[in-house]
Amino acid sequence: MSDSDISALRGEPSYVWRAGQQRRLDMIVKAAGAMGMEGLILDNGCGVGLYVKHMQPYGGRVYGLEYDFQRAKEANSYSELIISATGEELPYADNRFDLILSHEVIEHVTDDAAAVREMVRVLRPGGRIVIFCPNRGYPFETHGIYWHGEYRFGNIPLVNYLPRGWRNRLSPHVRVYAGKDLKRLTNNLPVRVLKQTIIFGAYDNIIARRRRIGSAVRGALQFLERTPLRIFGLSHFWVIEKMGG
Repeated sequence: MSDSDISALRGEPSYVWRAGQQRRLDMIVKAAGAMGMEGLILDNGCGVGLYVKHMQPYGGRVYGLEYDFQRAKEANSYSELIISATGEELPYADNRFDLILSHEVIEHVTDDAAAVREMVRVLRPGGRIVIFCPNRGYPFETHGIYWHGEYRFGNIPLVNYLPRGWRNRLSPHVRVYAGKDLKRLTNNLPVRVLKQTIIFGAYDNIIARRRRIGSAVRGALQFLERTPLRIFGLSHFWVIEKMGG
């Protein structure tokens, strides 16, 4: 399988730590709530391990799971608690973790509903799952498309606004989510939704090339997160808590 095929099917993990990643980490820490980050944490789909690395200083014991073996091997440099396995069959006991992070992962798994069920299974009652996943309302498909059988990498405009059947023909390798999909994914599970919103990106690449322009774009778009125009944001941000004794 070529590098472009791997990127299409599994997405590109974070390779560098910048403002965008730090902002999301701050959101994760806040989502952990009163229980904090000192328990057992699972980064479910950890890529090369950057979030594993940056969650460790908070005092918890951070595990990582990654489907791609080579990426899991790289992540192992940050923790000995990294394994390569599938998200639909987590190799952990029931009620084990206090916090689970799923960062831009469920759109790539074979069965996203099964992946969410597994996260709920291995989460202890009162524990929380933090999910980031692509928003269908974003004007660009950031994972590229297949066109005449060839993968075209890049931000492709308006693809996500097509009827879902047409959109999925162009991007069969990755899902995109509307707000109502959270209900579908958590239906009949012992959970409650604590947070459901949409966020824009940090646009670090633009800032690296054009600092003033990029900073203005970031500020303006992140301001829109406080308005109804957040429906055009980059990613859903969901926080789910497991109920029960």
